[in-house]
Amino acid sequence: MTEQRGPGRVGLMRMMVITSRDAKRGRGHEDVARAALDAGCRAVQLRDKRMSDRDFAEVALRIRGACRERGALFLVNDRVDVACAVHSDGVHLGVDDIDVAIARKLLPPGSLVGFSPESVSGAGEAVRSGADYLGVGPVFRSPSKADAGEPIGVDGLSAYCREGLAPVIGVGGINASNAAGVLEAGAAGAAVGSAVARANDMEAAAREVLESLDPAAVT
Repeated sequence: MTEQRGPGRVGLMRMMVITSRDAKRGRGHEDVARAALDAGCRAVQLRDKRMSDRDFAEVALRIRGACRERGALFLVNDRVDVACAVHSDGVHLGVDDIDVAIARKLLPPGSLVGFSPESVSGAGEAVRSGADYLGVGPVFRSPSKADAGEPIGVDGLSAYCREGLAPVIGVGGINASNAAGVLEAGAAGAAVGSAVARANDMEAAAREVLESLDPAAVT
């Protein structure tokens, strides 16, 4: 989707699925991504802290291809070099990753840059440096990320949304039962991980979350 790069495409992130691997179930990033896409998801983020650069890039290329077939966004978590190499639609960064302003210089013009702040002031700085959207959380306790910190709840999420700095994507412990509350707090969308990746039927789980966020998107 390189021909449509730009912050206006954040609207496709009503639900963004963050991929993960599950060796016990024999699932990889591609399995999660394809299940999400089959359910109607329009944004996928590849996230893996342990995979080698070579393997990560190879998986990224395949998921990028699947996303482009479906007209969906493909973002890379953390690794700006891989995002550039595979021509992803953008990158998502955290406070310990490369600076947003530097990432913006390295990425092709119009690439999406997301940022996960730890404070409202940090969020403002990131937006001034070029972040297109903010990934805020954990909204709820995350079963897949033990080091995510204490949940901020929908009230904490709402505090970021009220600032109006940039579109906010809620993240952390989001599933079909609580996703609607994320939108009610003012977020533009929700990032979903384990609710899809750990489900027995990933496509059905993704469709259920998507329907709770955007009933019109489910076919």
